[in-house]
Amino acid sequence: MWQALITPVCALIDKLIPDQAAREEAKLKLMQADGQQALQEIQAQLSPILAEAQSADPWTSRARPSFMYVIYVLLLASIPMGVVYAINPALAAHITEGFKAWLAAIPESIINLFGMGYLGYTGARSFEKWRGGVKK
Repeated sequence: MWQALITPVCALIDKLIPDQAAREEAKLKLMQADGQQALQEIQAQLSPILAEAQSADPWTSRARPSFMYVIYVLLLASIPMGVVYAINPALAAHITEGFKAWLAAIPESIINLFGMGYLGYTGARSFEKWRGGVKK
């Protein structure tokens, strides 16, 4: 919203302040205020991430990266699977079906429990951040 106001305010400054030097100084101060506002917004957005990264609790600081490492491993596994498919398409199909069956063997109640726990954790962390900090 602040960004949308700068252009009209600059146009208003052009009309209200007749002195060129004073006009440019007013615009400079407006731009500095805008830069300061943007910096404060970025700091506010980064502070929860930095707090998590600097947390003494190993689960807090490692949970997100660990989950991403699992996803990276699954994605990187597609490279050798491409080679397996080029050499023996039937074997690659069997591996894929086996992996699909392995994932399907996880009970739905466990998946739902994981989803509720993940969403609950995310909601609680968001509420704490919104409230203004994490209790120690």
